[in-house]
Amino acid sequence: MHRIWTLPTAPGHLYAATVKHKGKAQTAFRRMMLRALGVYWVLGLILVAVHLVGDRFLPSGLLIAGVLGITGLLAAFALFAGYFFRDPDAQVPPGPGLVVSPAHGTVDVIDEVDEPLILGGRCRRVSIFLSVFNVHVQQAPVAGPVTLVRHTPGQFLNALKLESAALNENVVIGFQASEPDCGPVAIKLITGLIARRIVPWVQTGDVVAKGERVSLIQFGSRVDLYLPLKARIAVSLGDRVVGGETVMARLDG
Repeated sequence: MHRIWTLPTAPGHLYAATVKHKGKAQTAFRRMMLRALGVYWVLGLILVAVHLVGDRFLPSGLLIAGVLGITGLLAAFALFAGYFFRDPDAQVPPGPGLVVSPAHGTVDVIDEVDEPLILGGRCRRVSIFLSVFNVHVQQAPVAGPVTLVRHTPGQFLNALKLESAALNENVVIGFQASEPDCGPVAIKLITGLIARRIVPWVQTGDVVAKGERVSLIQFGSRVDLYLPLKARIAVSLGDRVVGGETVMARLDG
């Protein structure tokens, strides 16, 4: 069983989210760096091979400059990727009926839409834009069982465009809120122009804690949060939100 860290339960105190799935973002980083290192060695061997064929094709000076250049690119990419795949623990606010942010980013849409898969019709939507500089691990907005995980192929439009929510490749994850029993809540993980891979860490039937890590989107993207119409939205347009920590809405039992 995974552990749950708790702090004193006095009003206003926070508790740390479960450590289940902790470290998976760093595993993805290591895999990406292994692939990058493979490309580095191939490029280096090509440069050396061209130099050995004839100094007139690639003089020693250019060979050294080329090797230093690709080494610098690898180092810069490693620094950026290491920063991108960071995965801080969420300090989850306690209290029944609180919906926390499923992602780190900026709120740029608050409206009403139809969501037929989980909510079964009209609902409230809060959309969060994630730049490449935001944390890209996503958290469960509520505690309860996972009711659906569905992948839908699509385009790779810039996530800054609102139509990306409808047209881009995405993964929808549904939850049945259990504290209190407030009905269904859903998130949609949306790819972007650069983000081409969504990695869910949960499956239908799993029971998650509020703020628990549930997925990873690699590079800039968008996350939509779908809530019942009765939800009282607690954020405004332009707010910067923290996954697993910022209260997005309140649900009445």
